[in-house]
Amino acid sequence: MRLPPDQARTIREKTQAAFGPNTRVLLFGSRTDDRALGGDIDLLVEVDHPVSNRAAAAARLAAELQIALGDQRIDVILVDTNTVPQSIHNAARRTGVAL
Repeated sequence: MRLPPDQARTIREKTQAAFGPNTRVLLFGSRTDDRALGGDIDLLVEVDHPVSNRAAAAARLAAELQIALGDQRIDVILVDTNTVPQSIHNAARRTGVAL
């Protein structure tokens, strides 16, 4: 996993502060491959309750993380109890690394 421990901790803390202590965060995509270079930070955030306006909530979290971690691309996929399952969710769960 190509994410320093302090950045992983920051992501976990900010995500749980935003959505609650039971929030699960998975890093997936190119940052899980130690042999790859570069790449954005792809996160699957799973919450155990409905979130009104998931897109806006995901964008707010991405912006907060970008401020905390520095200017790098961060993509957040937010999955709540009302989210219709999609193949990207399954792929992220299958290949992701829990933070």
